[in-house]
Amino acid sequence: MGDQAILDFLARQLSGESGEPLYRRLEDAIKEAIGASHLKRSAVIPSERTLCDALGISRVTVRKAIDGLVSDGLLDRRQGAKTVVSSRLEKSLATMTSFSEDMRSRGLEPGCVWISREISRPSPAEMMALGISASEKVVRLRRLRTADDTPIAIEIATLPARFVPDPQAVGESLYEYLEATGALPVRALQRMQAKPATDEERQLLATPEDASLLVMERRCFLADGQIVEFTQTKYRGDVYDFVIELMR
Repeated sequence: MGDQAILDFLARQLSGESGEPLYRRLEDAIKEAIGASHLKRSAVIPSERTLCDALGISRVTVRKAIDGLVSDGLLDRRQGAKTVVSSRLEKSLATMTSFSEDMRSRGLEPGCVWISREISRPSPAEMMALGISASEKVVRLRRLRTADDTPIAIEIATLPARFVPDPQAVGESLYEYLEATGALPVRALQRMQAKPATDEERQLLATPEDASLLVMERRCFLADGQIVEFTQTKYRGDVYDFVIELMR
């Protein structure tokens, strides 16, 4: 979407009566443009002067709105007086959501490239994580996860085979499959750590040589306490932030 189309969209969002301060309304309008993918990641937004002239609002109001969005991590200021939509993604650790849900909530199109999907005997680590014996079989799903076709994470999900009899039946969203089969988890325990990327991981994720990964391990439970999933997700540290809300 070009600058004029963006300006027209923002003008429509600002029209009408509202008790909110004007800078807040502009913040919300820009957030809406980002969420609706009218402004893509890394896109340059119109300059402050252009926004002032097109929307008929003061430079102070525009700057205050942009400052708020920069503070929230939605916009980045770059050299040359350019302001761009942040290329970083945020994931809240307070809610249990799938990768697809996370991406769609940000106006991005989730995707996956299958690396492998197999049925096999569990490893000792998988036996411990899933609470199963060596005689049980597991389904192991290994995928490259993308957002708007950009590689974001490598995901390895392991489930007892009784929950996924046919791994080929799983589409782009594992949670959509589990919901359809009545095995959607209701709670999870997870831990996070930083690890250097291997050569294979750097190649899959298209990261620099010195890149590190944010590794999230999650064990997911059904309402009756059964462990349905053990997943290790390796996120690109250069584009992903994890956010925790603390209250006192």
